[in-house]
Amino acid sequence: MSDSLSLPWASDFHCHLRQGDMMDTVVPMVEQGGVRTVLAMPNLTPPLTTTQMAVDYGAALQKLAPNVHFILTLYLSPDLTPEEVSKAAAAGITVVKVYPSGVTTNSDWGVLDFKIYYPTFQAMQDHNLVLCLHGECPSDAKKGICILNAEERFLATLRELHQAFPRLRIVLEHATTKAAVDCVKSLGDTVACTITAHHLFITIDDWAGQPHHFCKPVAKYPSDRDALQDVVRSGHPRFFLGSDSAPHPRRAKQGERPAAGVFTTPILVPLMATLFERLGCLDRLEAFISTYGRAFYQLPAVSSSDPRLVLKRKALEIPESYTINGSSAQESDVVVPFMAKQELAWQIDNGC
Repeated sequence: MSDSLSLPWASDFHCHLRQGDMMDTVVPMVEQGGVRTVLAMPNLTPPLTTTQMAVDYGAALQKLAPNVHFILTLYLSPDLTPEEVSKAAAAGITVVKVYPSGVTTNSDWGVLDFKIYYPTFQAMQDHNLVLCLHGECPSDAKKGICILNAEERFLATLRELHQAFPRLRIVLEHATTKAAVDCVKSLGDTVACTITAHHLFITIDDWAGQPHHFCKPVAKYPSDRDALQDVVRSGHPRFFLGSDSAPHPRRAKQGERPAAGVFTTPILVPLMATLFERLGCLDRLEAFISTYGRAFYQLPAVSSSDPRLVLKRKALEIPESYTINGSSAQESDVVVPFMAKQELAWQIDNGC
């Protein structure tokens, strides 16, 4: 068994890079984690609802990480008219993100009725933009919807959108259930799915009472985690990496109402290599972290002349926390990573 791996720099097709001090702290960690292409989420405060807002955000990100290619996204709202979609496409923005109202961090501006956005979706289809879905229904006790079945109840909406717009590329993000895996498999080549690192590790028992493992959507049952592991082990080309890395200060994670989000950015590729080796499918790692997602997003394929990421088999102890730096940060402001103080089997050997 080899003690080193040579891989393309990874592409992370779902990542929260925040704003302010947290952005200044986290964005330089993208490359540290083995990633040089990253799709940046738009659920800031205020959300990125116009082309100019997204362009300005992209410029700020690029200053912090000049080696990284940032894929910019717009937050679906009434401001995103078909005319704005055309403007976004002309500016090189290729993705629109949908948050059902109230389901996760900064989703208060989210969607209540998908049908009112059908003209926007038609414009996206015409301009070849990608629609990324946070695939959960808002909790509703009268309808029997809670955080454990919110994703499964959303799948009917995914099917309806695909039927109405068969040429529109759609990504069901951060799938957590066997039902979601089966649904995406059953749909056409224009429907894909991202899977996070943490959902490949944990189940409900790992986040109940552990706020640093709490995210939306929540991890589900062992059978659901097994389905996620099975589909990445199989090398299905419409399932690929989207970390959903979502940093919050420790005080927000350990408060009365813990913020939803798991932070994996600075350890992402070593984490994935460790997991894929445990699953006996290290040979599938390159396709999952690079090839499949880039093909679906119609990005240039990695060539043999492109820079490579080198991993070596050497224990990597995950830090207990990372300090949040910035003019308004307090000395006690830290962000706790996934699997803090645990050990990974691989580490990056590029000197970055």
